[in-house]
Amino acid sequence: MAERQGQEPECPVCWNPFNNTFHTPKVLDCCHSFCVECLAHLSLVTPARRRLLCPLCRQPTVLASGQPVTDLPTDTAVLTLLRLEPHHVILEGHQLCLKDQPKSRYFLRQPRVYTLDLGSEPGSQTGPPQDMGPATRSLPVPIPSHYSPRECFRNPQFRIFAYLMAVILSVTLLLIFSIFWTKQFLWGVG
Repeated sequence: MAERQGQEPECPVCWNPFNNTFHTPKVLDCCHSFCVECLAHLSLVTPARRRLLCPLCRQPTVLASGQPVTDLPTDTAVLTLLRLEPHHVILEGHQLCLKDQPKSRYFLRQPRVYTLDLGSEPGSQTGPPQDMGPATRSLPVPIPSHYSPRECFRNPQFRIFAYLMAVILSVTLLLIFSIFWTKQFLWGVG
């Protein structure tokens, strides 16, 4: 793990700071940490996909049959240092995927899915890699820790919840006023 004095820890391959999304620090058998994006790229271009060579010391890390690099152990010490909780990133084909789970049980919302395209198969490209436009690689979006009221009101499930609460409140108030009015009417007559 490359770490300079006073700066956040970063991946020694891409020099991006570690985070809990696509730059989650993963530990190889040699105890060196790299971001999951760099390890995913490395696993896609390695001829023996079950064996990763450490970019620093060249010590091999053997993956079980069918085990993706996202299943390597997460460097929790780095995430603790950054005060981040780990998210579960999975490798599906040539995409890294992150599903943002809802944090609040009171607001029903669909989980957001973030993907990072790692490129196509090495032998399946029709043109040189420079022909790919900027739209082929989606950049990771940081997961917000809180949501603005505007984002909540855009959610159709939240709107249904708000309408139901408004109806329940209206019916409750109507019942309270009708009971009060009925008592006033009966006591006023007698």
